[in-house]
Amino acid sequence: MAIDFASSERDTLGVEWEMALVDRQTRDLVNAADPVFEIYLARHGENPHLHRELLRNSIELTTRICGNSGEAIEDLRGLVDQVRPIARELGADLYAAGTHPFAEWSEQQLTPGHRYEELISRTQWWGRQMLIWGVHVHVGVRREHVVPIVSAMLNHYPHLLALSCSSPAWSGLDTSYASTRAMMFQQLPTAGLPFQFERWDQFEAYAGDLLKTGVIEDVTEIRWDVRPAAHLGTVEVRISDCVSTYDEMRALVALTHCIVADLGDRLDAGETLPTMPPWHVQENKWRAARYGLDAWIILDDRSNERLLLDDLTDLLERLAPVARRLGCEADLALVEEIPRRGASYQRQRRIAEATGSDWVAVVDSVVADLQ
Repeated sequence: MAIDFASSERDTLGVEWEMALVDRQTRDLVNAADPVFEIYLARHGENPHLHRELLRNSIELTTRICGNSGEAIEDLRGLVDQVRPIARELGADLYAAGTHPFAEWSEQQLTPGHRYEELISRTQWWGRQMLIWGVHVHVGVRREHVVPIVSAMLNHYPHLLALSCSSPAWSGLDTSYASTRAMMFQQLPTAGLPFQFERWDQFEAYAGDLLKTGVIEDVTEIRWDVRPAAHLGTVEVRISDCVSTYDEMRALVALTHCIVADLGDRLDAGETLPTMPPWHVQENKWRAARYGLDAWIILDDRSNERLLLDDLTDLLERLAPVARRLGCEADLALVEEIPRRGASYQRQRRIAEATGSDWVAVVDSVVADLQ
C-alpha cells in the first residue's frame, strides 16, 4: 500500500506529555478526566493540544509545532498551568511518572470510543494492564531520511530510556526495574522495538500486511518505540518514560531533538548511518530498563561494551554544535544534571527506602516534582 509521508520543515519539534490524575488524599489513581475536560471546555474552549487517553485516569498535553525545546516546554507549562487548578478543584493532582506504584488496573475506567474499545477487546488482560505514561517527541524529517533515522535512533535507545526511567514500582512492589513501563508496553501487538527496514516501500508493505490481516485498522496503530509519523512528516521517538520535572523534560526533549537533527545532518553529508543487530538493540533496551543509569550498553555490531554514563558524556560533546544551531544549548546541558540529582526511579526508591515502602509518600514526591 502507498503511505503518503507529509511534507514538514526539517528539525521542527513537537512534544506529547502523558500524565495521570491522582486523588489528593489517597494518592490512588482517580477516573476524573471527563470532568476535567468538561470544566476546561467551559472556561477555555476547545483546545487541540489537550487530549483524552485510553483510560479516564489520564490526559495528554501536546505542543504546537516548535523550533526548539525551550519553546516546547513553555507550551507544556502553559497547559499545566491551565489544567492543574481544574484538577485540584476536583480533588486531584497531576502525576507524571511512567507507572503508578500501587494502583490496581481493575479499578480503572476505559475512555469511550471505538479505537480504545477495540484495543481492549483484542488485547484483554495485557491491554487492561496499561497503567503507563510516557513522553513522545516528534522531529520533522525528510521522507527519504525517515527509515534510516528510525533504525539509527535505536543506537541511542538506552541513553534516552535510562535518563527518563521513572517506573520502578508496580502493584505495591519494587520490580527491581528502573522502567517497568518499557517492559509492560511492549506486550501490546505492534508495540516495542521497530523492524529495521532499509526502504520506505518495505514499511509500506509491512503496514499493508497488518491492515489486510486485521492486526490494525489504521497506520497510527503501529505503536513502535520509534516510528514514522507519516501524517505529520516526523520521526516520533516514544522511548522515554514520563518525566516529572520541567528540567528533565527540557533535557530529554533537547537530547532527542539533537540526536535526530544530527542524524539528518549526517545523511545530508552522504554518510551511511550506523545500526546494530536487532539482538543487540533488544539487549540494550532490557539493560536500560533493568539497570537505568548503571547499565553497561553494547555500542556496535562488534559487541563492544561501555558504561552508559561514559558513553553519554561523549554523545553530549558530539551534539554540542547541533544544540547551538537549534538554540537549545542550555537545555542539553541539563542532561548532565539528571545523574547528579538522581533519575526519577532513583529518587522514588530513596523515598521508599526512607519511609519503609510508603508508596503514598512516593506519589507525594512525584506530584511535588511538577513545580
